[in-house]
Amino acid sequence: MSARFDRIGLGRFVGNGERLARTVMIASVTFGRGLLWGLAVLIVGCGVWMLLPLSKGSSTEPVKSDTATFEPAAPSDVATVALPIAQASTAAEIDRLRISSQTWRRGGLGSKALVTFTLRNDNDYAVQDLEVVCAFARRDGSHLTNRSRVLADTVNMKSRKTFVRVAVGFINVNADQAKCSLIAARRA
Repeated sequence: MSARFDRIGLGRFVGNGERLARTVMIASVTFGRGLLWGLAVLIVGCGVWMLLPLSKGSSTEPVKSDTATFEPAAPSDVATVALPIAQASTAAEIDRLRISSQTWRRGGLGSKALVTFTLRNDNDYAVQDLEVVCAFARRDGSHLTNRSRVLADTVNMKSRKTFVRVAVGFINVNADQAKCSLIAARRA
C-alpha cells in the first residue's frame, strides 16, 4: 500500500501511521502483561499471607487462660477489690443478676462483635452501670480475646431487660464462639 502512495509523495505519512500503530500495539501488550504479572503477584502474596501463623489477639491486653469462659468474681470480691471503700455500699449483689439468653453476630465488615442478651434482675432494687465481659474463642475452643463494656442502662427490680446488638468491640477474624458474663453492677 505504501508503494502506491510513494508515487504521489505521501509515502512518509503512511510509514508514520504504521509506526504509531506498532507502538500502540506494543504498549498495550506490555501493559496487559504488566497487569497479569501484578495480578499474579497479588494472588501469591495473599496465599503467603493466609499461610502465616495466626495472631493471638491484641498485644495491649494481658493474656488470659486458654478457656473460653470468664468466671465472674464473687460478690464480696467485687465490693472489696474492684470498688473503693466509699462506693462499696452502692455495689449490687451480682449473684442475683444473670444473663438468661445470649447470641452474637459480626458487624462492621466482620470486625466488630454485636451481642444480644437478656439480663434478669432478681434483686429487690434496680441496678445500673452493668459491666459485661465477653470471651471469644476459635471453633476448637481455644481462647482468643476478652472484650468488656459498661452499660449505663437501668434494669428494674424483679424484671428482665433485653439489650439488642450491643457493640462489645473489635474481635479477631477467627472468633467463632462467644460467652458473656456480668462482672459488676451498681445499685440505681
